Amino acid sequence: MQIGFIVSVMVSFLAWLPVAMAAQPSTAQETEWPKGHYPLPEEGNIIGEADTFIVKNYEDTLIDIARRHNLGYQEIVRANPEVSIWVPGVGTEVTIPGRFILPNVERTGVVINIAELRLYYYPDVKTGETPRVETYPIGIGREGFDTPLGVTETTMNIKNPAWYPPESVKREAEARGETAPSVVPPGPDNPLGDHAIILGFDGYLIHGTNQPDGIGMRASRGCIRMLPKDIESIFDRIPPGTQVNIINQPIKIGWEGGQPLIQAFPPLGEEEHSMTALTETMTRLNQYNVDNVNLDYEQLSDVLSLSNGLITPLHPNQEQEPQRHSPEEKSIKGIYEDLDLTSSQRS
Repeated sequence: MQIGFIVSVMVSFLAWLPVAMAAQPSTAQETEWPKGHYPLPEEGNIIGEADTFIVKNYEDTLIDIARRHNLGYQEIVRANPEVSIWVPGVGTEVTIPGRFILPNVERTGVVINIAELRLYYYPDVKTGETPRVETYPIGIGREGFDTPLGVTETTMNIKNPAWYPPESVKREAEARGETAPSVVPPGPDNPLGDHAIILGFDGYLIHGTNQPDGIGMRASRGCIRMLPKDIESIFDRIPPGTQVNIINQPIKIGWEGGQPLIQAFPPLGEEEHSMTALTETMTRLNQYNVDNVNLDYEQLSDVLSLSNGLITPLHPNQEQEPQRHSPEEKSIKGIYEDLDLTSSQRS
C-alpha cells in the first residue's frame, strides 16, 4: 500500500508540475515591457528602438501601422515620405521611428511636448521597482486653438464624460445655419471618448477621442487627445494632483556613448527652423562636447531642415581647416569657436 501511495503521489505531482510552471512567469516575461513602456536609462536620455516593418496585408494603411506601433499620423508619415499613406502595398518596407530622446525637463508626472505630438508619463514606482517612462502619441490644438504651455496639474478624472460644446463650436454651427447641442452625452458621438482628465488650465483636458485618425495631428480645439486604449491604460494611474508640464521642444539633443544625437521636428506655426535655432542648438551641443569634437555644422543644418523626427547622429567635420582665411570666409571650426565664445559670454 505504501508503494501504491507513493506512486499515486508522484503521478499527481508530475501532472501538477507543468501547470505550476506555466503559472510562473519566465524571466523573459518578467522583463517584457508593454508597448510604449521603457526603463529609464541609467545614463543618457535615449529610449526605444528604431525598426522596420514589411507590409503583409494589402488593406493596411500607414495609419493602421502607426497605431500598432505606438505612433501618430505625422510621425509615421514624416519617417516614410515616399510611402503611400492609404496604400503602402504588400512588401513595402516601412520605417518605424520608435526611438526617442527624452525631453529636457524634470522627469516627473506628465510631460507633453507639443512640437513632437507626444506625451511622456513618469509614474511613481515602489521601492525596488525599475524607474520607467511611458510615451504615447497625441493630438493637440489646431492653429488658432493652440494648446497652452506651462506647468499645471490634473484636477479630476471622469469616466464616460458628457461634452458641453464651447461658444466657439456654437458660433461655427450657427454660421453653417445649424444649432449645436447644449450637451453631448456619453457614447460614440462624444468627441471626448470614454475617459477625460481635467487639467488646472481652465477648459483644457487630456481625453480620448471618437476620431482616432486625428492622433498625431493638430486637430483639436486646444485639448490633448489620446487613442482610446492609451488613455484607458493610464486613466486609473494618474491621480488628481499629478504635475503636467506642457512644453514646446522641437529640437532635442541626446548623447549616447560620446555620440551627439539630434531629434528635430518642424516648429509649430513656422515653415522652418530659424538661424537662431540653429546657432542655439550648436551652442547647447557645445556644452556637452567634452572632447571638443569639431561637429559638422552643415549636417546639423540639414537635419533641422529635414525635421523628420528621426534620431540622427552628428558626425565630426572631416574637412581640414585652411591655413588662411579671407575676411569673408569662415571654416566650420571658426563658426563653432564663435558659438563657444558666445556661450561662455552668456554664462
